[in-house]
Amino acid sequence: MAIRITHNQVIMARPALPESPSSTAQDRIALMQTFVHIVEAGSLSAAAQQMGATQPTVSRRLQALERSLGLRLLRRSTHSMQLTEDGERCYTRAKALLEGWAAFEADLRGARDEPEGTLRVVAPHALGQDLLMAPLADYLRTFPRVSVDWLLHDRRPDFVTEDIDCAIQVGEITDPSVIAIKLSEIPRIVVAAPSVVGQVLPQHPSELATLRWLSLRTFYRGEITLKPLAGGSACRVPLRPRLGTDSLYALRSAAVAGLGVCAASAWLMRDDLAEGRLVHLVPGWVPEPLPVYLVYPHARFYPAKLKRFIDAMREAVASGVDGLWNP
Repeated sequence: MAIRITHNQVIMARPALPESPSSTAQDRIALMQTFVHIVEAGSLSAAAQQMGATQPTVSRRLQALERSLGLRLLRRSTHSMQLTEDGERCYTRAKALLEGWAAFEADLRGARDEPEGTLRVVAPHALGQDLLMAPLADYLRTFPRVSVDWLLHDRRPDFVTEDIDCAIQVGEITDPSVIAIKLSEIPRIVVAAPSVVGQVLPQHPSELATLRWLSLRTFYRGEITLKPLAGGSACRVPLRPRLGTDSLYALRSAAVAGLGVCAASAWLMRDDLAEGRLVHLVPGWVPEPLPVYLVYPHARFYPAKLKRFIDAMREAVASGVDGLWNP
């Protein structure tokens, strides 16, 4: 017996088409981004703070990703969080996938890529409050879709856990995990208040050892080496500091107050020297200048906001900032 299938029956027999996969794919990408944030921040609360979300929201996203994959990604207790074996694999693959997607988008946009989003930058207190503010302002005026978290401290940042895009650092870079672009060098000079040295100024670095000293603990503590501008052998000066600090501004204030001799950035002491609050000691001798670097972690993809900031800082130093921190 023949079976007749009507047109309506054929239509009804067709399997229902799945919903558009775009929303599901986008949701999973968002969940993976949250998972990567959690791993790199080290906790749900830290990830929530970086993402501008609440901890319960971040926790729900993690649970949703685990349900969608059918895997346990993290072991959590009251005081710790640890990746499972599946979680380690997921993190590695998710990180590569997200970086690849970002690079794919950047390649498609090419030169038309408009910098946008929030750039998190760490800079030293002194440079960040003074000489670098003008190029930062120019950068923000040039790229109105970018906002900047301008974080000022003198310690080395943890780029991953603090979610830092780049840093301006003074001093040599020893971390092999970062890219360091040298911007310039900052000359240093030896100065003191007139009350510290009296009427007769020292003529040779060896005479400085008998004076009261202040130390900038980031760069010198128990001794400092001075080199002659005219060439020749360097002179090591042993120190017994009355005051040690990690702040260039505190060092300057202590010097002006007459607490001791210090070696400091020439640009910061310029006005105090001109107005007689400080005197330049052994001007024919100088400590080694301090290099200034722009530092950022290695990655497969760098967003436009970071690339344009790097260009802006290099151009600013080449066109004028370098002259401000050099005498």
